[in-house]
Amino acid sequence: MPGQVASFEQLVLPHMRAGYNLARWLLRNDHDAEDVMQEAMVRAFRFFDGFRGDNPRAWLLTVVRNSAYTFLQQNRARELGTEFDEEVHGEPASADRTEETPEVLLLRSAQQRSLNEAVEALPVEFREVFVLREMEGLSYKEIADLARIPIGTVMSRLSRARRQLQAAVGRRERGGSAS
Repeated sequence: MPGQVASFEQLVLPHMRAGYNLARWLLRNDHDAEDVMQEAMVRAFRFFDGFRGDNPRAWLLTVVRNSAYTFLQQNRARELGTEFDEEVHGEPASADRTEETPEVLLLRSAQQRSLNEAVEALPVEFREVFVLREMEGLSYKEIADLARIPIGTVMSRLSRARRQLQAAVGRRERGGSAS
């Protein structure tokens, strides 16, 4: 048991931040993400003796994902069946980083908030693949294995998420210039 604890600490604990990040984006609530992360870590430790893979990060993210979806099914089932609108979201244009004036920093902060809101508004299945790919850097194959879906579905969901994010940014920019 002491060897198992040491192995768990060495292999899994370094990936807790990535796990929390995934839970936070899937659940869109800090408190719920903390609860799900706690449950996921308990599950991960309980079943660590069955871990045979070479990628503890992907393994932990799978446990976190499953815990988050269990939470959603039990507490917010309506989010799992959400229809999507192709025109919903987009990502803000990146600001040049040559000038770090307060105005530039404020604009960048507003753009980041806008992007975060757009990502949070994505349907959960699109938000999941977007976060795993763009924020956690997982490959399409890793995402497909983690979510138990075909790679083509990963690519399709990621493409739709990106289109929704681009559309949202376009709408926000048009709305901002009309003021």
